[in-house]
Formats: sequence, C-alpha cells, structure tokens
Amino acid sequence: MQAPVKYIVITGGILSGIGKGIIASSTGSILKSLNLKVTSIKVDPYLNCDAGTMSPFEHGEVFVLDDGGEVDLDLGNYERFLDITLTRDNNITTGKIYREVIEKERRGEYLGKTVQIIPHICDEIKNWIERVSHIVVDKSNERPDICVIELGGTVGDIESSPFIEAIRQFQFKVGLENFCHIHVSLVPILGVVGEQKTKPTQQSVRTIRALGLAPDIIVCRSSKPIQKTTRQKIASFCHVHEDSVIGAHDVSNIYQIPLLLESQHLSSILARRLKLTLMNVENCFNEMQNFANQVDQLSISNSQIVHIALVGKYTMLSDAYLSVLRSLQHASVATERQVVIDWIDSSALELDLQNNDDNDNDNDNGSDNENDKKNEKQPHAKAWELLKSANGILVPGGFGDRGVEGKILAANYARINNKPYLGICLGMQLAVIEIARNVLGHKDAHSTEFNPNTSYPVVVDMPELSKTHMGGTMRLGKRRTIFTNSKCLASTLYKSNFVEERHRHRYEVNPNKIEDLKTAGLHFTGHDDTMIRMEIAELDNHPFFFCTQYHPEFLSRPHRPSPPFVGFIAAAAGILDSKFPNLNH
Repeated sequence: MQAPVKYIVITGGILSGIGKGIIASSTGSILKSLNLKVTSIKVDPYLNCDAGTMSPFEHGEVFVLDDGGEVDLDLGNYERFLDITLTRDNNITTGKIYREVIEKERRGEYLGKTVQIIPHICDEIKNWIERVSHIVVDKSNERPDICVIELGGTVGDIESSPFIEAIRQFQFKVGLENFCHIHVSLVPILGVVGEQKTKPTQQSVRTIRALGLAPDIIVCRSSKPIQKTTRQKIASFCHVHEDSVIGAHDVSNIYQIPLLLESQHLSSILARRLKLTLMNVENCFNEMQNFANQVDQLSISNSQIVHIALVGKYTMLSDAYLSVLRSLQHASVATERQVVIDWIDSSALELDLQNNDDNDNDNDNGSDNENDKKNEKQPHAKAWELLKSANGILVPGGFGDRGVEGKILAANYARINNKPYLGICLGMQLAVIEIARNVLGHKDAHSTEFNPNTSYPVVVDMPELSKTHMGGTMRLGKRRTIFTNSKCLASTLYKSNFVEERHRHRYEVNPNKIEDLKTAGLHFTGHDDTMIRMEIAELDNHPFFFCTQYHPEFLSRPHRPSPPFVGFIAAAAGILDSKFPNLNH
C-alpha cells in the first residue's frame, strides 16, 4: 500500500516578498535530491482567476505552463528547481475557488444550503489541494510523495483568512504526521552593533498561532547569518526546538539556498516530523553544489564578460523578466561566460524631436528650455551608448505600445551592425516590422495591435481568438514547431527537426506577407503543424539573428538550458562555431 502524500505548508510573516517562493523551491529540491517525488502548489489570495491580466509591475512576469495556464512566477521557480511540469490547477487563487463554489451553487449541488465561507469555501480549498497533490508532475508517472504548498501574501491579511482556516482544518484531515508547517519570518539587524531583532518574528508567530497553525520550523531571513543567541531566543519564545530555527541569510546566488538550508539539517528535521525514510544523504547534493559553484565562479573569475542589452518596457522591475534572466544564467554556465545585463528602457531609445522644437515663446526662460532639452537627451544618449557597446541585443515579449518604436530601433541596429539578436514573441514581431519598413520600403508597416489602419499590416491578430475577453484567450501553452530544413540555425541549436515550446501571444506574422519578407532575406525556418503560423525567423548573412514567436525561456532549466539562449550567448561571446560545430553559415 502506497504511503499517503506528505504536505509541507510554507507561510510568511511581517512583509511580502520575504522569499517564501525560494524557500519552498529549495525545500522541494532538497527532498527531490533524496529520491522523493515532489510537487508544489502556490496559493494566491487575490480575486483574479489567474495572473494573465495582471501588470508585471505589480506581480512580476506571468509564467506560462504546458497546459496554457497563466500563473504566478513562483511556479516558474518550482519547475526550474524541481525539474517538474505543473498544471494551471497548481496555482490556486481566491477567484478560482469562488468561481468553482458559485458554479456549484448555480447547479444546485449544495441542496438548498446557505453557501458560506465555512464550510463551503474552506472545503473547496481542501479538496482542491488534495486533488492536485496527486497529479503526476514528472516522467516517472508516479504520484508525488511530497506536496509543498506556499501560501502567498502575509499572515494576518484579510484576503488570506479563508486559506489559513482551510489549512488549519486540512492538517487534521490528512493527519498531523503527514503535515509540516514552515513559517518564514524576517530578522532585521539594527544599529551599528548589528543586533539581530527577534520581536517581529515573535509577533508573526503569535499571529499565526492565534489562527490555529503552529509552526514546526521557523526560517529566519536576514542579511547576515543567524547568531546562536538569536536562534535560542526565537526557539524559546516561539515554541519550537532550537534546531528547528533555520537561518536563511543573503547568499551569492539562489542555487546556494538549498545547500544553506541543508547545512542546517533541514532534511533530517523534515524526516523526523513527517516520519520519512531517507536514503543516505552523502553525495546527494553534489550536482546542486557543482551548479551553484559554477554560477559563483563565473561571477568572480576573469572569464570573458558578455554584455547583453535587454531592451524592454518593464526594466525597472527585474522580476518582470525573471524567466529570461534565469535562461541567460543557465546559458552563461553552459558557455562558461559571465553574462552582464545592461538594462535599457526601450522608450529611452526614442527621441521625440518634436519636443525639442518647442516654441521659445512658450517659455520665458530660454536657459530652462535648454536644460530641459539636455535632460531629455541624457537618458537617450545613455541608452544608445549601452546598446552600441553590448555584445548582444535581446528584445523579450511584452504588450502595449509604449516603447515599441525603441525596440524597432534596437532590432534595426542589431541587423545593420551584425550584432547578435534574440527576439522573443513581440521581439520577433517588431524585428519583422523593422525589415518591412527599412528593407522592403513600406514605411507605414506595423502591427494592427498598434496601428489598426496601417497600409502594410505585417503583424495581425489571430482570427480565432476572442476580441472581447482578455483573460485566458490568447494562444497559450506548449505547441509544436516544425523546422523547415535540417541546415537551418534552429535545427542546429535544438539538434532536432522540431521542438515543443510554450506560447503566449494574440498577434502573429501576417501569412500573406511571408513571400515579401523572404525577398528581404528573412526566412521563417519554423512553423506550426498547419504550416501557416510562423514560429521562427532567421536572417541571411548575419552572425546570429534569431527570433521566436514562442517563449523559450519558460522551459529553460539549470541542467537543460534553452538552446536559443545558449546560441545567443555563444554568438555574443564569439564562440558560436566552436559551441555548435555543425553550424551552417
């Protein structure tokens, strides 16, 4: 008889963004290294049904799963750390739960009962968790042994109250021997003497204990290692064993965090709490240690530095491009090159000359007007300086028209100056627009997303998609791309004649313009199985000009880096031929 699934619930206190997602991923990766099958669930208490319509400025990137689920970026961390494939149901939101309950009420499934938070909402949460925890997430085709559940937000938030109550009940439903609660808290350091303050953690634990959940393990986030006296004080006031107070101080890279937790015997503590039989831990973490060390070594060594200009709309928030950054890091290790990201707000590449022609009569002080012009040109000049000095240019996906012309200028510069270019989703569409304008001579060429009245619509909306609903109506999820021939760059990078990658787009290259674009030297070397939808574009007589309609960053893994990213970094470092000896120029 198979043992029941064990559940590890991770909550956080004091403030949001404390690192629960990385702690959850690290905990899962430790257990997976010990030959246990692990799955993960992220609970987001907001009312949205999914993350698809949310601004990256608020929650970072929208991560896309194989089944087309648009989910929180933490699920990307889970997949990368654990090398698993999750489903849209692994991301629970208040919106999904309430929608499910209301639909059941409309169908009459509650038999005339008054539908309430308790029991109906809480029961739906418990049933959802239990159902999803049994879904196979890896190639073993076996049910997971462990389910790590991260509760988003902060303990004490009104919106998370039903989830806290549901989890309180859930621990008794599955049995206390199958349930472990890890609470992540902050230990700030105040004053010149560097005293570590425990009172915030005490208050946070008191809050969650009052709600019926007692932590078994407390993970203390801090900028410095947790001192013994701090550990003893937290154990004393928070009702846990001293060895169950685990420090999680700042480290050189995120891949060091599982090693840091395991150095404090996290796996042994979990085994004791959940009655797990673990294999011999010796040598289990060698692969993890080697990768973390490689990342560190590249950051401090004298290895060749590769500067990548990331030209985007959300450059003030790096989490908006988290999967792209992780993919670049994976490619960095694969090519043994240190990658430095030069962030460029695409709007800064644009210079509105009309604003510089302001009538002096509108400004009584001519010197102020000159200063305004000078201040406007400063970010513009800086952006172009970064772009021109970069070894490679990357234009990732995005939505909205702000900064679009700047991205087109970046694609133009990469094309004309033989600079390695990787365009993803919108980055591919804008590269196509640039070639239509500047090679084919259609100065009005554009996407109907930004100019519905363009005389040369080289990018158009897909006719089968909804034009009235935004959420979940794009072309989403894993789909097959077939390469046109075995000698194209795509086939060389992937070492195959097809690939399956994840998509998230509403617009596509206009099939009616493909033949025109071919005359400009732009070849579409990958298409969907209908042979109508263009997936990959490559440019003739260029060291590396590779564009994808899909998002290769979503399937990049530390030990299986995304081929387009590896090729891009190799080209930027000048080692593309040695990395891919079968490359056909």
